Amino acid sequence: MSNEVTASTAGSAAARSPDAAERLGTEPVGRLLLRFAIPGITGLLVNALYHFVDRIFVGRIINESALGGLSLTMPLLSLMMAFAMLFGHGAANMISMRLGQNRRQDAERALNNGLFTLAGIGIVLAVIGLTFTDQILSLMGAQEGSLALDYAKRYFRATLFGAVFFQVGFGFSHCTRAQGFPTVTMIGLLLGAVLNVAFDALFMIVFKWGIEGAGWATVASQFVWCVWILSFSFSKKAVVRIRLKTFKPSLSCIREMMSFGSPQFVTAVAISGVQLIINMSIGWYGADSLGVEKGGDIALSALNIINTISMMIFMPVFGIIHGAQPILGFNYGAKKFDRVLKTYIRAVLASTAICLFGFIIAQSFPLALVKIFVQDGSPTLYEFTPRAMRTMLTLMPLIGLQAVSAHMFAATGRPKVAILLNMLRQCIVLIPCIVIFGRMWGLNGIILALPVADGISFIFTGIMVSFELRKLRSLSKQQLVSTST
Repeated sequence: MSNEVTASTAGSAAARSPDAAERLGTEPVGRLLLRFAIPGITGLLVNALYHFVDRIFVGRIINESALGGLSLTMPLLSLMMAFAMLFGHGAANMISMRLGQNRRQDAERALNNGLFTLAGIGIVLAVIGLTFTDQILSLMGAQEGSLALDYAKRYFRATLFGAVFFQVGFGFSHCTRAQGFPTVTMIGLLLGAVLNVAFDALFMIVFKWGIEGAGWATVASQFVWCVWILSFSFSKKAVVRIRLKTFKPSLSCIREMMSFGSPQFVTAVAISGVQLIINMSIGWYGADSLGVEKGGDIALSALNIINTISMMIFMPVFGIIHGAQPILGFNYGAKKFDRVLKTYIRAVLASTAICLFGFIIAQSFPLALVKIFVQDGSPTLYEFTPRAMRTMLTLMPLIGLQAVSAHMFAATGRPKVAILLNMLRQCIVLIPCIVIFGRMWGLNGIILALPVADGISFIFTGIMVSFELRKLRSLSKQQLVSTST
């Protein structure tokens, strides 16, 4: 893309050119991946920092049980994200590939159908959630009499009022990147993250709204994020635009979009299910294993802290993956297989380096990380959380290859393989490990299940990827021969 070096000129030159997306197939891969990944990493890292700071507000201003309440809402929030991924990632993957195939009208059709589908899903989820809040959260894993459950209900009801904003903002951020404007997506993420922290301080400290303030801060920031992304998508700067006057719903387009987005959807649903199982297991075994009153709440609070730290590490990895996605999709559609191969290898190396750095920090300073969230926590929390963190993140350096590989198969139009790789770690291996290890070793078995699943998934993904790399190299050589002749 043309130089997108400032927020005020983000994407303007590239967007005005009808051939802006074509540069995905011509610029040097290393430079292109860096250009796309840095905005993605910056935006997602700041967004993860928002969650980090949000948990600090909750843990320090309220208490550690409130952190446990946020853990109870995570499966539900992940489920909401799954639908945003289904249609957001699906539309983005379609846009990248159709632009690579020079089918601009089909790319625009995907964008427009994606908008209305995301908005409709957001409304449905909000109505269902607000109507059945108590019934839904009662299934999330808290033990009877849990203080965390009350905090979860109050927080979750507030966030539901922003469901439409989240669906559209999150979903369309991928569509904007897929057109060749990663900086626009980054600015949207930055706006949402910075404003969320500001609203947290306003609602929780100044207005003293407690846990509800954290929820309303999320809604307000998501609204701004949504408005920013939509304003770009309606503008003439976009390669493909929203056109309400000529829009016609297309079931075939929606089905195709769902096919392209199904790997991310299945992954997010699996994550939601695993989070629910972990919540229930930790709440159940924590009450017995920790040997203190409200041991289940303490274990849930520890889980929330570990998940938040993990998010800070994994978000830059996702930034690299999202930056690679339009490059992979465009060049695969354009049959430039050598560029697909180069993009994949560079993305794996960068992701692995980030995971290795995060592993070193988490293993070296676990207690210091815990005390960032809870300044006056219980002795049990301070003893259990660092131990659990070290165990759960033992094989973190291996995750980079697994994550990039799954998204590569999705971006190149093979959702079934991508689903298999994502489901392997998130569901197929992890859930049995949780059940079996939990029965054998209680709470310690639950935290051991994650690194075991990481190791098995890495081995299987490595085997699958070796065949794919061999195929890409063969196709690249054939292409080179046909070009030379």
